[in-house]
Amino acid sequence: MDKVYLDNAATTPLAEEVIDAMVGTMKMNFGNPSSTHSFGQEAKILIENVRRQVADYLHVTPAEIIFTSCGTESNNMIIKSSVEHLGVQRIISSPMEHKCVSESVLDMKTRKGVEVNYIRPNAQGDIDLNKLEELLKASDKKTLVSLMHANNEIGNIIDIKKVAELCKKYNALFHSDTVQTMAHMNLDLSDIPVDFASCSAHKFHGPKGAGFAFIRKASGLKGIITGGPQERSLRAGTENVAGIVGLGKALELSLAHMDEYTNHMQAIKDYAIERLSAEIEGIKFNGRSAEKENSLYTVLSALLPYKNPLIGLQLDMKGIAISQGSACSSGASKPSMVMMMVLSEDEMDHCTPLRISFSHMTTKADIDALVDALKEISKDYTIEKTNVEHR
Repeated sequence: MDKVYLDNAATTPLAEEVIDAMVGTMKMNFGNPSSTHSFGQEAKILIENVRRQVADYLHVTPAEIIFTSCGTESNNMIIKSSVEHLGVQRIISSPMEHKCVSESVLDMKTRKGVEVNYIRPNAQGDIDLNKLEELLKASDKKTLVSLMHANNEIGNIIDIKKVAELCKKYNALFHSDTVQTMAHMNLDLSDIPVDFASCSAHKFHGPKGAGFAFIRKASGLKGIITGGPQERSLRAGTENVAGIVGLGKALELSLAHMDEYTNHMQAIKDYAIERLSAEIEGIKFNGRSAEKENSLYTVLSALLPYKNPLIGLQLDMKGIAISQGSACSSGASKPSMVMMMVLSEDEMDHCTPLRISFSHMTTKADIDALVDALKEISKDYTIEKTNVEHR
């Protein structure tokens, strides 16, 4: 059975060039980067080369790039250290953030007494920037705003520059989870006054276990993992040299082919919308995922017009890997918070969400296989007409 992979928002396949770069590093550059002998310094040079590469991409200084294990670690460090070391007393966020952000915010509320204000999105999943400004005006408490650049389930993109400028206007810190957009979009952080951002290499065909945090120089942020001077004392522990090299190679490939990859994935996404709309009666698309403006080209969130909690398993048995939402919410008995925000109660009771996510390796044949499988599965379900539109 040929297998089809349509869960690239969860993770992407490793590029062959990335594997080669990592294997070569593991064979030839096994030294500890903190060691002063030649073995260690050769490994250190590899890390610093990637740090400069990332900094050039973001138009920042190398000292502002801190290597971590993933976006989750980066987000935890930024949010918790902002409270612990920068005196943040209030956090403004959204119910639609990734769990690593929402749970870190809740942890700071529970353990540190931080005031938390949530901006509820509209029916399309958009954040109201007027509401953000109202909240920023409403208090003199030191504030951190944490809003993701692109949603990992419905693909909505915020105007990150406008948010950053609003935060700057009211002397608030701004953190953005950029895991879904890093290496997929051009990000000039010399022009976008964001204070903190995060990255996971495995979202753009790099390895799992490698990521970084962007921490604006002079922010004063301190590390929460202590025990060594690595990463400017912001993240103690021996660096994952091969993983960092893999991140660098994946970034290099993504930037070199960005226009080509973007056009390919947008064309595949358009084809998926066309085929699903034509073949699956009553299907809808969530948030702005079916739009070209303000929507990430890698993600399409669909809503099947019947309730089928086993859809993921059934598709997997047909050789199609797909999810119903964030991988970090996989297996949960309740709908994700994102779906609860953009769907009506009637839709949650009678419909089934699917997250289809693409890479430059996705083909039209993959989409055809998905559509054929969904048509076969749909025969066993009665389409329930919902009277309630997306709220």
